[in-house]
Amino acid sequence: MPSEPLSQKEIEDRLRELPGWAFEDDHILRTYRLGTHMAASALVAHIAVVQQELNHHSDLTLGYNTVRLSVNTHSAGGTVTETDFELAQRVEDIAPAHGAS
Repeated sequence: MPSEPLSQKEIEDRLRELPGWAFEDDHILRTYRLGTHMAASALVAHIAVVQQELNHHSDLTLGYNTVRLSVNTHSAGGTVTETDFELAQRVEDIAPAHGAS
């Protein structure tokens, strides 16, 4: 059963718990900066593992020393759901080990 869309207030409340994340165009998003391209690549690989574990996938963009995530739930009509925040929190939990800021 797909997750239910969150209200604008629920999204705003949850974003307060995730510094650096924003809401834009029906997605929650964040860009991480890392020291090197290899560190950014390693973070992308680690995020891919988390996404597989959750069976929930973001739009993930690798730059030279940046990683950008843009997340919403396609099965909920492209809206933001609790599942998106679960993924965001899991990424927040692993990002520091890669030197991400």
